[in-house]
Amino acid sequence: MMKMTVLAALLAFSTLSPAQSTSTPAKRELISKILQAQQGGIDGLARQLVEQPAVQLLQRAGAIVQQRVAAEQRQAMANELQGDVRQFVEQTYPIVRARAQALAPTTIGPLMEEKMTEAELKEVLAVFESAAWRKFQTLAPDMQKALGEKLVADVKPQVETRLKALDAAMGKRLGLTPPAAASGAGR
Repeated sequence: MMKMTVLAALLAFSTLSPAQSTSTPAKRELISKILQAQQGGIDGLARQLVEQPAVQLLQRAGAIVQQRVAAEQRQAMANELQGDVRQFVEQTYPIVRARAQALAPTTIGPLMEEKMTEAELKEVLAVFESAAWRKFQTLAPDMQKALGEKLVADVKPQVETRLKALDAAMGKRLGLTPPAAASGAGR
């Protein structure tokens, strides 16, 4: 995730630099090295593009399982569906990853070549190759976990309250009655 953030920042920065349309072998080599350094971010984007729709399908299927599958069969069905999704990701990710790797030099490369000078490219590459940057990258999962845990703890009451209100509003709009109201209405 951090590598894609850096890649996005690099592309945003590149649009701010004065146009530099001169192409040199040295410049192309620097771009190649930067793309190589960003391979993890490119692979991450490919994985996200494969996993996101699969997870959405799994979530929709889970809702249907809850509604239409007998309680004693739900876990088995959920396990089978998760297996289907895992198989889809395992089979599809290599295809999307290979295509992302092939497209990066022809999409990201020209942007950097046009918008960045050779000096700027050297500077970017120096950051990616620095020991401090590599160390920072290894800390990214721990930093994200620490922030995520604290954030969830801090906003959980507010989010849960708002989520319950949204659920009630959606249920009302759909003409559904809450379970407590439905049981009280039959008395």
